[in-house]
Amino acid sequence: MRMYAARPGGTRYHPVLERLPAGAAGTVALLTGGVLAFGLGALGEQHSGPLPYLGYLVLCGLVGRRSRPAAAPLIGLAAWLCCNAFAEHHQGRLGWAGPWPEAGHYAMFTAAALLGALPDAWPRRTVRVSPLRLDDPWPDGPRLDSLR
Repeated sequence: MRMYAARPGGTRYHPVLERLPAGAAGTVALLTGGVLAFGLGALGEQHSGPLPYLGYLVLCGLVGRRSRPAAAPLIGLAAWLCCNAFAEHHQGRLGWAGPWPEAGHYAMFTAAALLGALPDAWPRRTVRVSPLRLDDPWPDGPRLDSLR
């Protein structure tokens, strides 16, 4: 049996996708953040420029898209750790630029993850789709075999 969902009043049905829980989403964000750091290092972009921030924002949006909204703070934290350690302060060393800049970076990454997660978290109605078999009785009616 396959589950489909549509927004109330909508006519388009989409398959229901399993969403990552918060712990798994944080782990995926941390691992993909490390892979992104290797990719930025290969491109020679390990400095505090716009490309690393854009890369980590896209990463947060993509991981957030497959996660629950409650996972956004963990995704933002994982992206902030990787971006701070590898893009701003090279060779895996965390640095501190002060509470406001660092909180701004964390809020930016968390907002990107939350914006990625919210469209699929809006309420939808669920519809079960299963094949109709001829030998199954109706709940309060005759069997389908007798209607032939």
